[in-house]
Amino acid sequence: MKRLAQRILPALLVGLASSTFIAGAQATARIEPRVRLFVLTDIGNEPDDQMSLVRLLLYANEIDIEGIAAVTSTWQKEKVSPEIARGVIASYGEVVANLRLHAPGYPDESEMAARLTSGVSAYGLAAAEREPLSTGTRAFIDAVDRPDTRPLWVALWGGANTLAQALMHVRSTRTPEQLAAFVSRLRVYSISDQDDAGPWIRRTFPGLFYIAKPSSPDGGEYASATWTGISGDRFYRNGEGADFSTVTNEWLEQNVRAKGPMGKHYPRFLFIMEGDTPSFLGVIPNGLQTVDHPNWGGWGGRYILRQPYGETRPIWTQGGDAFPRVTSADSVNGHVSDQATIWRWRTAFQHDFAARMDWTTKPYARANHPPLVTVNGVGGVEPLQLEVKAGESVTLDAAGTRDPDGQALSYRWFNYAEAGFTADVAPADVVIERSATSRARVTARASCRPDWLHYRPCPATGVAHVILAVTDAGTPSLTRYRRVILTVRSSGRSSK
Repeated sequence: MKRLAQRILPALLVGLASSTFIAGAQATARIEPRVRLFVLTDIGNEPDDQMSLVRLLLYANEIDIEGIAAVTSTWQKEKVSPEIARGVIASYGEVVANLRLHAPGYPDESEMAARLTSGVSAYGLAAAEREPLSTGTRAFIDAVDRPDTRPLWVALWGGANTLAQALMHVRSTRTPEQLAAFVSRLRVYSISDQDDAGPWIRRTFPGLFYIAKPSSPDGGEYASATWTGISGDRFYRNGEGADFSTVTNEWLEQNVRAKGPMGKHYPRFLFIMEGDTPSFLGVIPNGLQTVDHPNWGGWGGRYILRQPYGETRPIWTQGGDAFPRVTSADSVNGHVSDQATIWRWRTAFQHDFAARMDWTTKPYARANHPPLVTVNGVGGVEPLQLEVKAGESVTLDAAGTRDPDGQALSYRWFNYAEAGFTADVAPADVVIERSATSRARVTARASCRPDWLHYRPCPATGVAHVILAVTDAGTPSLTRYRRVILTVRSSGRSSK
C-alpha cells in the first residue's frame, strides 16, 4: 500500500460560510490492490484454527491467499496436520461456484489446494536449524520472491519456526542487501508467541515489521492479549462491556454450522472462538484500512509502536504510558481495555461472516451484500485526508453511498478518539453534528483535546480520525466504513 501522503486528497470547495468548507466531488474512486497473505497454522491442536480457516476462505476474493502451511506450536510439538486444512479446502470447492454468484475473484479449489503445504514438523527454533527446508519454507520463500510490489502479510496462528527457517536460509544464501530487501517485504501479525522462534526473529531481524504481544509460549499471558477480544470474554474473563451474543456456540450453530458444506467444517470451540482470526481481520478491505497502520485501529485491533521490556527494539504491540496519553487500549461505553479494540466491532464482523456463509448456499437475491460507501464524492475504501483550521468546520457528505440490495441505510459518524496519534502527535479536539445522518458537520475546536498534557502547550497540529459506519437493513445487517483523517492546524490558512 502506498503511504498516506500519496493517497486521495479531495479538493476543497470554499463558500458555504466564512468558517465552513466542504470537500468536493471531483475526485474519483481508486481501486487498491488486495493484500497478499501467507498463513502458518498449527491446525489440529484444537478447533480454533479450523474455524479461522473457514472464515478466511470466504474472503479469498478480497485477500490473495499466497500460502497456507501447517506448522507446529507449543500445543502440537511433534506433528503437522495439513489434512484438516485439505478437508476445509475441499468443502470450499463445493461452494465456490455459489460464492461467485455474489462476488467475483474467488480462486478455484485446485488453486487453493496447491497453496497448502507443511512447515517444519518438529518444535521450535532448534528444529528449524537442524531439519532440511520444509516444503512450507520453500513455498514461503517463493511467495516473498514473487515479482509483486505488494508486501506479504504473515499470519502466525501457531509457532514461528517455519518463518525462522526461511529467514535463516535467506540469510545464509544471499547478500546482506538481498536479505534486507527480503525482510522489508514482510508484515507479521503473531497471535502471541507459540514457540521460541518469535523472540529470536525479532532480535535477529530488527527491520522486520512485527505485530505481537511478546509472551511465554505456554499460554500464561493470553488473557492480557489484544487478540482475545475476538471472543475471549468469558474464558479469559477480560471482556467486561462486550456483547457476547454473537460468539456463543448457539449463535454459531444457527449462523455458521447449519449452512452447507463449509458450516460442517466449523467445529464447536473448546475455549474461545477463532483466536487466530484477528491476524487477518485487519486486512479485509472494509473501509477502516489499517494495513501498514496498526495504530489506526480496526477489526483486527489497535496496536502502538513501542519497545516492550526484554525486547531489543520497538514493535507494534500493547501497552504504553497513560501519562502522555498514548496507550494501546480503547475506551468503549466506559470500559477501557486492549480487547475492546476488537470487540467494539464484533457485531459487524460476525454479521459479515454470517452473510458470507449465506453466500455459500443461497442465490444472490436471497442473501445480503455490504453497502458501497462514498464520502465527498470519493468512492472506494481508502481514507480521505483533509486539513482544517481550528475554529472552522468541514462538511462530510455520504451522498452517493448505496446498497447493492436496495436496503435502507443508517449512518453513524464518530470520532475514533484513540486512533492514529503518538507521543508526538496530539489528538485534535473535534465535535460532530448530525452524526446520525448522511451529511455530518465536523467542527475543529482545537489542535489538542482538553485533557492534553497540562505541562506542554497545545501543538500547532493535531489529528482526528472521523469514522463513518454505514449499516444496511438486511438480515444479517452489514456495515462498511470510511475513515476521514482530519489534520487540525491551530494557525495559518487551511488547505483547499
